[in-house]
Amino acid sequence: MIDLQSLAADPLMLSLLAGGVALLLVVLLLLVAMRAAGRAARATAPLSNQMLAMGEGLRILNESQHVLKGGLDSLSQSQSQTMQTVEARLSVVQQQMQEKLHENAMRSARTMAELQGQMRDSLQGSSEKTNKSLTQLQERLATIDKAQTNIEKLSGDVLSLQDILSNKQTRGAFGEIQLNEIVRKAMPPDAYSFQQTLSNGKRADCLIHLPKPPGPIVIDSKFPLEAYEAIRAADNPAAAHLAARDMRTALRAHIKAISEKYIIEGETAEGALLFLPSEAVYAELHANFPEVVREGFAARVWIVSPTTCMATLNTMRAVLKDARMKEQAGAIRAELGLLHKDVDRLVSRVGNLDRHFGQASKDIEEIKISAGKAGGRARRLEAFDFDPVEQERDDPLTSLSDQ
Repeated sequence: MIDLQSLAADPLMLSLLAGGVALLLVVLLLLVAMRAAGRAARATAPLSNQMLAMGEGLRILNESQHVLKGGLDSLSQSQSQTMQTVEARLSVVQQQMQEKLHENAMRSARTMAELQGQMRDSLQGSSEKTNKSLTQLQERLATIDKAQTNIEKLSGDVLSLQDILSNKQTRGAFGEIQLNEIVRKAMPPDAYSFQQTLSNGKRADCLIHLPKPPGPIVIDSKFPLEAYEAIRAADNPAAAHLAARDMRTALRAHIKAISEKYIIEGETAEGALLFLPSEAVYAELHANFPEVVREGFAARVWIVSPTTCMATLNTMRAVLKDARMKEQAGAIRAELGLLHKDVDRLVSRVGNLDRHFGQASKDIEEIKISAGKAGGRARRLEAFDFDPVEQERDDPLTSLSDQ
């Protein structure tokens, strides 16, 4: 079967089909005309005219076909050129697409290379950081091990301290050592002595050499640890009452012993210090046994802890400094007199030096004036200017040369 769509799309075929249809119509008209000639003779003339007209129409139709064929040829050439242009453009586009694809492939390759480099650097950095972290972790573990060792050693020291404090003699030695350290830090070396024997034969833990009044004062170390631990360990009112009684008894005995042994009229001060080497015991005493503290005041025995002992010793140091300054007041006054004379002598010599500087400055100015005048005369001589010049009367050197 004939494809009508392809015929409709081809202009040449359409023109040929139109020409065939026109010829068929002409043949049909001729047949009709010949039949009409046989029926009516009078119709021959009009039919001839019609035949001539049809011949003219066929001629015009033939010319139109030639024109249409030329147009179709031009259209075919135009379509061919269009196809060539399209193919050229498609080739260019294809080339451009290939270049773009190649460029994108190269860019992708570079990007992948950069990503690989960055990943390699990142992995290397992560590895270095991991190694550094592991090194720091090992160092911290070593520090922890060292701290653990120190803790174990400290635990041993604490156990040793407990052993020391459990014995009354070693506990007394511990209090004396702590007292000695505090006194050495607070006082000058010539202001104290340890284990000083008094006139009554008693030996004091520490004697502070204060001037009279008040005179030398004794510091004795006491440590009622058993009574304090009994108070802390009491779990019922009866045990607490018994421990408090033992605490009062121990402290009163210490106060009485210090008052009787270390307060000697005419030799020592009118009071003494009871040193408690524990802040906890000192706080317990002032919190729950104020009557014992008052009894100590009445017996002129003042109870001190490591902190309050340091403050008391600083006060004693100020007293010593004031007394020594009073002793040296005469020497200081004499030195001040000599210093005053030295200052007066220095002021006089500075005045003389100032006058010398003034005279030297005046002489320098006069020398400058004379030098300027001598330079002017030299320039006039160089220029052969021998006009009489009036002698300057303000030049002291000129006046001296005229005398």
